Order: sequence, then structure tokens, then C-alpha cells
Amino acid sequence: MRELVRQHFRFFLAAALAAIVLRVFFVLHFPAVVSDSLVYGDIAKNWLQHGIFGISGIGDVTPTYIRLPGYPAFLALIFTIFGMEHYRAALMVQIFVDIGTCFLIADIARRVVSTRAAKAAFLLAALCPFLASYAAAALTETWEIFFTVLALDLALAGLTNIRLSRRWLGCGLAIGAAILLRPDGGLLLAAIEFYLLIVLIVRPRQFVGLPSSTIINAVVIVAVAALAPLIPWTARNLSTFHEFQPLTPRYANEADDPVPTGFNRWVKTWMADYASVEEIYWAVPGSPVDVDNLPTRAFDSDDQRDQTEQLLGDYNKVVQVTPDLDVRFAALAAQRIHQSRWRYYVWLPGLRVADMWLRPRTETLPCNTRWWEFDEQPKWLVVGIAVGLLNLLYVGAGLLGLVRGRFAASFTLLLMFAILRSVFLATLENPEPRYTMECYPVAIVLAAALFQKPRAKILQKSH
Repeated sequence: MRELVRQHFRFFLAAALAAIVLRVFFVLHFPAVVSDSLVYGDIAKNWLQHGIFGISGIGDVTPTYIRLPGYPAFLALIFTIFGMEHYRAALMVQIFVDIGTCFLIADIARRVVSTRAAKAAFLLAALCPFLASYAAAALTETWEIFFTVLALDLALAGLTNIRLSRRWLGCGLAIGAAILLRPDGGLLLAAIEFYLLIVLIVRPRQFVGLPSSTIINAVVIVAVAALAPLIPWTARNLSTFHEFQPLTPRYANEADDPVPTGFNRWVKTWMADYASVEEIYWAVPGSPVDVDNLPTRAFDSDDQRDQTEQLLGDYNKVVQVTPDLDVRFAALAAQRIHQSRWRYYVWLPGLRVADMWLRPRTETLPCNTRWWEFDEQPKWLVVGIAVGLLNLLYVGAGLLGLVRGRFAASFTLLLMFAILRSVFLATLENPEPRYTMECYPVAIVLAAALFQKPRAKILQKSH
């Protein structure tokens, strides 16, 4: 990649400067310091000031394990250098982390497609407003995407010479960093290890004659390097909470916090759009719910609508999912699942994944999440439409590149990761578009394959 940058220095410099300008624009005009950001910041502050990885209470700090230590550690470093709660400094650092991601995406395209595609991939990543918008968010996304792409790039490098243990060590450590940021980073480990096991069993042409021990060595190094960073965190949780918790709880809840499993299961019987996440899922508990915000697919009959209205009416009186209410939500969910298992296990999961991939990615912008109603200020209406079309162009170009492009055999690893992550996301009840951002670099590499020289021209040049 260094040689490619040297050969086309002006191109990469201009694209990198454009990338910085775009990201600075988002930091200045649309900085996202949201409630989750403040949770991370509170943990980082308590870690620095009290030596406790915990949440501030009334007069004390309570140890917690509702967030992994990766992002609080980053914020703690920023707060140490720039001052407490200096979130803008964190966002400025994330700009350059994201530029590094652009170079890594280009390197992946170089490895699996061509040098020409690498330039296209860098430009597509540099000018991608979705990557840029999350660089301006005090959330884990920018770092998570960086380590995901780094791990994939090192895995692809390792496949070119599988005997080089240091590449697999770097790959495993990058996976470990991704897991310490978000628990779903473990999907990256699963995808890479599964691919290596396929190589061990199937033996593609380039690996014929390679001793099995060499491939097994790579598998072991990646697993150990990825999981070793979790040991201190797991030991701390075992010591502090007397629980074996190597990651975080599924619903990021404290040990003594009740989880409304019945409510969550009911939500899963109808939710398919991010707007419902904001209006219903995040509102419970603590805020009243307007039954008119429910889509028509939340009811199978007039009687079921009456049941739902009564249930939500009872919830709104206390704005808490009491054990009794949770049992009633679970009963309603069971009734709906019994009426259509296809809808619950196949159709709705597919719709949720489609929504995460295809909806306008305006969640960090002041646009109406109910984009299909076209009922907002003209400025933000235009922005929402433009962003939606741009997302469709990126995803559509990626699909077209998948069909028309020519890839190295190792490209299967990238595709396997994107598919595995999408299948996992189908199991969640809350379709948030940010969850597919770790796959967006794969879409960019696919789209860059469209910029290969036509096969006919390549043949003419060879003759």
C-alpha cells in the first residue's frame, strides 16, 4: 500500500484532505454526544478520579459491567490530555482514526481486487458521509470499524503467507480490541476462524501441500490473541460481581436490574423499522407510549388491538414494565407467534436486516426518522432523500460489483463476515442502522470492483 500511495501521492493527498474536511464539517455542525456517550464518559471520569470502573450515583460510585472497557479507556486518555469531558477532542482524534480506516479499506481492495480498485475504494471511503458522521459521534462505531477492517486486512495478508505468525498475532489483537469495544466484535473472530477451518478441510489450490499444523497454528494464534485481552476484564467481573461475565449482559443491564423479556419478545413480533426503536423500544421503561405509533402489523385482529391498547394503557399509568405487565406482554407475544411462526422467525428478521441496510442513514442528523411520511422542513426533507439515495447507491454498487467484479479467492472471507453479521443482526429486536456499519467497508470494496479495467482491455494489453 505504501508503494501505491507513493505512486499516486497527489491523488491520495487530495482525497485525504477532502475526507478530513468532510469529517470536520460533521464534528462542527452535527456532533453527536448522546446519552450513551455520557455513560461512557461517566465511566471514564470515575475510572480516572476514583479508580473505579463505575457509574456515578447519589454521593458514591457504583461498579458496573454494562459497558466494555475499550471506549471508556479511550475517553479516559482524552480526558487526561485535554481535560475532563472534552468530547470534541475525542471526535477530532476519531477523524484521523477514520482516515486510517480509509487506507485500510483501500489496502483490502488492493489485495482482493486490483490497485485501480484500491484507489476507487479509498475515494469511496473518504467521501462516505456515513463513516464521516460516526467519526463525529462519541460512540464506539469509528474505533469498532477501524479494528474490524484492520483485522480483516491482516487476515488477508496472513493468507498470502500463512506461515508468518506475526500477521495472525496482529489479526488476533485487532479482534481483541474490537471485542473490548463491543461484544459483537466476537463475530469477527467467528468469521475468520471459520474461514481458516474451511481452508484446513477443503484445501484451496494455493494451500495444497501446506502442512495442517501450519493452518492450525494460525487458528490458535488468532484465538489466543483475540481472547487474552478479555482475561483481566473477566477476572475483574468475577472478583467484583462474583459472576463469570467475559463480555457484557445481553441487554446491558446491571446484575440487579430486571429485564422485561416478555415486552422484548412482544416487540420482536412486529418491529421492523428504526422509527419504532426510537418511539417504542427506547421509551420503555420511563416514558409513556402512544399506541398510534404502532404499525398495523402489530395487530392481527380488532380484538388483539384492544388487548394491546389496554396493555399499553396500563403501562402508561406507571411507565414501568412490572412483573405482571411483563407476563401479559409475553402472553400476547406467544399468541402472535402461534398465529404466524413464519412472520416471527423469517419475515420480520429479514425486514429488520433490510431496514438496517437500506433506510436513509440519518440517525445522527436532525431528520425525521419517519422518512416515508415526507413531513418535515424542506431542508431536512431534501437531506433525508439525498442521504437515502446515496446509501442505495453505495449498497447497489456493492451488489453490482459482487456480480460483475473479479476477486481473489480470499475475498470469500469478507463476504462470509458480512453475511454472518447480517444473520446475527436478524436475531435482534431493535433494527439500528449503525449495526451494519462494520459491514460497510465490505460494500465499499465490492463497489470499487466496478472500477476494474474491462476484461477485454486487459486481454488486449496482455497480447
